[in-house]
Amino acid sequence: MKEYPSITNEIRYDIPIVMFLKLDGSNFRSSWTPKRGFSKFGSRHQLIDESNLIGKKAIPILKSKYEEWLSIVFRDQKWKEEVLCFFEFHGPNSHFGQHLETEDQTLTLIDVNPLRKGILHPKEFIKLFGGLDIPKILYEGYLTPEIVKQVKDSSLPGMDLEGVVCKGSPDKRNPHPAMFKIKSQAWLNKLKLYCQDDSTLFEKLQ
Repeated sequence: MKEYPSITNEIRYDIPIVMFLKLDGSNFRSSWTPKRGFSKFGSRHQLIDESNLIGKKAIPILKSKYEEWLSIVFRDQKWKEEVLCFFEFHGPNSHFGQHLETEDQTLTLIDVNPLRKGILHPKEFIKLFGGLDIPKILYEGYLTPEIVKQVKDSSLPGMDLEGVVCKGSPDKRNPHPAMFKIKSQAWLNKLKLYCQDDSTLFEKLQ
Protein backbone atom coordinates (compact mmCIF):
# COMPACT_ATOMS: atom_id res chain seq x y z
CA MET A 1 0.00 0.00 0.00
CA LYS A 2 1.53 3.28 -1.15
CA GLU A 3 2.79 5.69 1.51
CA TYR A 4 1.75 9.32 1.68
CA PRO A 5 4.32 11.51 -0.12
CA SER A 6 6.67 13.75 1.83
CA ILE A 7 5.68 17.42 1.80
CA THR A 8 8.40 19.96 1.22
CA ASN A 9 8.97 23.19 3.16
CA GLU A 10 9.83 25.01 -0.08
CA ILE A 11 7.25 27.77 -0.52
CA ARG A 12 5.97 28.49 -4.03
CA TYR A 13 4.51 31.78 -5.24
CA ASP A 14 4.22 30.83 -8.92
CA ILE A 15 1.07 28.66 -8.84
CA PRO A 16 -2.45 29.15 -7.46
CA ILE A 17 -2.98 27.03 -4.37
CA VAL A 18 -5.61 25.90 -1.93
CA MET A 19 -4.42 26.38 1.65
CA PHE A 20 -5.62 23.82 4.20
CA LEU A 21 -5.23 23.88 7.95
CA LYS A 22 -2.36 21.60 9.04
CA LEU A 23 -3.54 19.17 11.71
CA ASP A 24 -1.06 18.05 14.37
CA GLY A 25 -1.42 14.28 14.46
CA SER A 26 -0.31 11.07 12.76
CA ASN A 27 -0.81 9.91 9.19
CA PHE A 28 -3.24 7.01 8.77
CA ARG A 29 -4.03 5.33 5.43
CA SER A 30 -6.45 2.72 4.19
CA SER A 31 -7.14 0.90 0.93
CA TRP A 32 -10.70 0.56 -0.41
CA THR A 33 -11.93 -1.85 -3.10
CA PRO A 34 -15.49 -2.37 -4.39
CA LYS A 35 -15.57 -5.96 -3.14
CA ARG A 36 -13.97 -5.58 0.28
CA GLY A 37 -14.50 -1.97 1.26
CA PHE A 38 -11.73 -0.72 3.55
CA SER A 39 -9.62 -3.79 4.29
CA LYS A 40 -5.97 -2.68 4.54
CA PHE A 41 -4.72 -0.15 7.07
CA GLY A 42 -1.44 1.54 7.77
CA SER A 43 0.38 4.22 9.70
CA ARG A 44 2.80 6.42 7.75
CA HIS A 45 5.38 3.68 7.14
CA GLN A 46 3.89 0.31 8.10
CA LEU A 47 0.78 -1.79 7.82
CA ILE A 48 -1.22 -2.02 11.05
CA ASP A 49 -4.33 -3.63 12.49
CA GLU A 50 -6.37 -3.14 15.65
CA SER A 51 -3.56 -4.54 17.82
CA ASN A 52 -1.69 -1.29 17.13
CA LEU A 53 -2.38 1.68 19.45
CA ILE A 54 -3.47 3.95 16.58
CA GLY A 55 -5.19 1.17 14.63
CA LYS A 56 -7.24 0.18 17.67
CA LYS A 57 -8.89 3.61 17.62
CA ALA A 58 -8.58 4.71 13.98
CA ILE A 59 -10.03 1.65 12.24
CA PRO A 60 -13.41 1.72 14.06
CA ILE A 61 -13.61 5.50 13.47
CA LEU A 62 -12.98 5.01 9.76
CA LYS A 63 -15.67 2.35 9.54
CA SER A 64 -18.32 4.39 11.37
CA LYS A 65 -17.46 7.91 10.18
CA TYR A 66 -16.40 7.48 6.56
CA GLU A 67 -16.89 4.06 4.99
CA GLU A 68 -20.54 4.39 3.95
CA TRP A 69 -20.19 7.88 2.47
CA LEU A 70 -16.85 7.31 0.77
CA SER A 71 -18.12 4.07 -0.76
CA ILE A 72 -21.08 5.95 -2.25
CA VAL A 73 -18.80 8.58 -3.82
CA PHE A 74 -16.32 6.01 -5.15
CA ARG A 75 -19.09 4.01 -6.81
CA ASP A 76 -20.70 7.16 -8.21
CA GLN A 77 -17.34 8.02 -9.78
CA LYS A 78 -17.15 4.47 -11.20
CA TRP A 79 -13.78 3.87 -9.57
CA LYS A 80 -13.73 0.10 -9.92
CA GLU A 81 -10.19 -0.49 -8.66
CA GLU A 82 -8.31 0.28 -5.47
CA VAL A 83 -8.67 3.72 -3.90
CA LEU A 84 -6.20 4.85 -1.24
CA CYS A 85 -7.45 7.25 1.40
CA PHE A 86 -5.16 9.29 3.62
CA PHE A 87 -6.26 10.66 6.98
CA GLU A 88 -4.87 12.56 9.93
CA PHE A 89 -5.40 10.83 13.28
CA HIS A 90 -5.52 13.53 15.95
CA GLY A 91 -6.96 14.66 19.26
CA PRO A 92 -7.03 17.80 21.44
CA ASN A 93 -3.62 17.01 22.94
CA SER A 94 -1.95 15.26 20.00
CA HIS A 95 1.46 16.76 19.27
CA PHE A 96 4.45 15.66 17.17
CA GLY A 97 2.90 12.26 16.42
CA GLN A 98 2.23 11.52 20.10
CA HIS A 99 -1.26 10.82 21.42
CA LEU A 100 -2.84 10.34 24.84
CA GLU A 101 -4.23 6.82 25.11
CA THR A 102 -6.88 8.02 27.57
CA GLU A 103 -8.11 10.74 25.22
CA ASP A 104 -10.62 10.51 22.37
CA GLN A 105 -9.12 11.07 18.91
CA THR A 106 -10.73 11.36 15.50
CA LEU A 107 -9.85 10.98 11.81
CA THR A 108 -9.89 13.76 9.23
CA LEU A 109 -9.71 12.93 5.52
CA ILE A 110 -6.76 14.77 3.91
CA ASP A 111 -6.33 13.17 0.45
CA VAL A 112 -7.78 10.53 -1.86
CA ASN A 113 -5.79 8.56 -4.45
CA PRO A 114 -7.70 6.44 -7.01
CA LEU A 115 -5.25 3.85 -8.34
CA ARG A 116 -5.05 5.17 -11.89
CA LYS A 117 -5.45 8.89 -11.14
CA GLY A 118 -2.92 9.67 -8.43
CA ILE A 119 -3.77 11.99 -5.55
CA LEU A 120 -6.71 14.16 -6.56
CA HIS A 121 -6.27 17.83 -7.39
CA PRO A 122 -7.42 19.88 -4.36
CA LYS A 123 -10.37 21.38 -6.27
CA GLU A 124 -11.66 17.91 -7.18
CA PHE A 125 -11.03 16.69 -3.64
CA ILE A 126 -13.11 19.55 -2.23
CA LYS A 127 -15.88 19.04 -4.82
CA LEU A 128 -16.23 15.33 -4.00
CA PHE A 129 -15.50 15.28 -0.27
CA GLY A 130 -16.06 18.81 1.03
CA GLY A 131 -19.24 17.69 2.79
CA LEU A 132 -17.24 15.31 4.99
CA ASP A 133 -14.72 16.12 7.70
CA ILE A 134 -11.73 17.52 5.77
CA PRO A 135 -9.19 20.14 6.92
CA LYS A 136 -10.47 23.71 7.04
CA ILE A 137 -9.77 25.77 3.91
CA LEU A 138 -8.04 29.02 4.86
CA TYR A 139 -7.13 30.62 1.52
CA GLU A 140 -7.30 30.11 -2.26
CA GLY A 141 -5.19 31.87 -4.89
CA TYR A 142 -1.57 32.93 -5.26
CA LEU A 143 0.49 33.25 -2.10
CA THR A 144 2.00 36.56 -1.10
CA PRO A 145 4.81 37.27 1.39
CA GLU A 146 2.19 38.94 3.61
CA ILE A 147 0.09 35.76 3.81
CA VAL A 148 3.17 33.65 4.52
CA LYS A 149 4.10 36.05 7.32
CA GLN A 150 0.61 35.70 8.78
CA VAL A 151 1.03 31.92 8.88
CA LYS A 152 4.44 32.13 10.50
CA ASP A 153 3.33 34.56 13.20
CA SER A 154 0.00 32.71 13.71
CA SER A 155 -2.16 35.71 12.77
CA LEU A 156 -3.90 34.17 9.74
CA PRO A 157 -7.65 33.94 10.53
CA GLY A 158 -8.77 30.39 11.30
CA MET A 159 -5.25 29.04 11.75
CA ASP A 160 -4.32 26.53 14.43
CA LEU A 161 -0.92 26.24 16.11
CA GLU A 162 1.01 24.05 13.67
CA GLY A 163 0.52 25.79 10.33
CA VAL A 164 -0.87 25.06 6.87
CA VAL A 165 -0.52 22.77 3.85
CA CYS A 166 -0.76 24.34 0.38
CA LYS A 167 -1.78 22.27 -2.65
CA GLY A 168 -1.82 23.21 -6.32
CA SER A 169 -1.78 21.71 -9.80
CA PRO A 170 0.63 18.83 -10.49
CA ASP A 171 4.05 19.55 -11.97
CA LYS A 172 4.89 17.84 -15.24
CA ARG A 173 7.53 15.81 -13.42
CA ASN A 174 5.18 14.72 -10.63
CA PRO A 175 1.70 13.12 -10.97
CA HIS A 176 0.65 14.36 -7.54
CA PRO A 177 -0.54 17.90 -6.78
CA ALA A 178 2.23 20.30 -5.87
CA MET A 179 2.27 20.34 -2.05
CA PHE A 180 4.23 22.33 0.51
CA LYS A 181 3.80 23.18 4.18
CA ILE A 182 4.35 26.33 6.18
CA LYS A 183 4.78 26.03 9.95
CA SER A 184 4.18 28.71 12.54
CA GLN A 185 7.15 29.95 14.52
CA ALA A 186 5.27 29.23 17.75
CA TRP A 187 4.92 25.56 16.77
CA LEU A 188 8.58 25.33 15.73
CA ASN A 189 9.61 26.80 19.09
CA LYS A 190 7.46 24.22 20.86
CA LEU A 191 9.04 21.47 18.73
CA LYS A 192 12.54 22.64 19.67
CA LEU A 193 11.65 22.28 23.35
CA TYR A 194 10.24 18.81 22.70
CA CYS A 195 13.34 17.66 20.78
CA GLN A 196 15.79 19.36 23.17
CA ASP A 197 19.23 18.89 21.56
CA ASP A 198 18.21 16.17 19.13
CA SER A 199 18.64 17.97 15.80
CA THR A 200 17.91 14.80 13.81
CA LEU A 201 14.52 14.41 15.49
CA PHE A 202 13.78 18.11 14.93
CA GLU A 203 14.52 17.84 11.21
CA LYS A 204 12.37 14.73 10.96
CA LEU A 205 9.34 16.23 12.68
CA GLN A 206 9.37 19.75 11.28
